[in-house]
Order: sequence, then structure tokens, then C-alpha cells
Amino acid sequence: MVERELIPPLNDIFHALSDETRRAMLRELAMGDRTVGELARSHPMTLAAASKHIKVLEHAGLLTREVNWRTHTCRLHPAPLKKALGELAFYERFWTERLDTLERLLLEDTTEAAQSSSPDDKEDNA
Repeated sequence: MVERELIPPLNDIFHALSDETRRAMLRELAMGDRTVGELARSHPMTLAAASKHIKVLEHAGLLTREVNWRTHTCRLHPAPLKKALGELAFYERFWTERLDTLERLLLEDTTEAAQSSSPDDKEDNA
């Protein structure tokens, strides 16, 4: 049997992405692997605080951590981001449709208003 990759629930993924520091850490990891110490130095925080952020990202499946003696190396794991993007795509379509409808209605309203005004009205305003 083929083992399928498990992706954490969306709530965990969005919770991890909700913090600016964690998003910055993910951007750093997108450029290459980093140690916990390297990730901590990039932000004004203690190693313990950085470790807590990393644990949240790890719990959400957004990174994997490899331990080699005392060195913990983090690597981006982008599969959960694809799941989150899929969820957000629904709302993108939802709002695009709504905004397209609003634009169409506004254009129709503007066209009707222009057609209903008579030439005499335009001369009186001049």
C-alpha cells in the first residue's frame, strides 16, 4: 500500500500563518534550510521564543526539523501551503464574482442614467 502524505488540519495551518514572525520564518526557509539559531537571529527574540514559533510551524506541517547532535536544522515543507491556497481560492472566486457583478450593475446604472437624461437637461446645466 502507498503511504499518503498527511497534511494537518487547515486550522493548524492558518494558525501558524496568522503570525507575522512565523510567516517571515517561512520566507527565510523558502530560500534554504536554516538552523533554529539562524532563524532566531533574524528576529528580535530569544532562542526559546523562536523555538516556540518553530514548534507551531512544525505542528502545522509547514516545516520539518532534522536534529544532528545539538544542531536543529529546519526545512520548509510546502504541501500544507497548497492546501491553504486551495481553501483561499474558493474565496477569491467568491469575491471576484461579487465584484464583477457590482461592476456590471454600476455600468448598467451609469448607462441608464446617461440615456435617460435629455439634451435639454444638458443645455440647462451649461
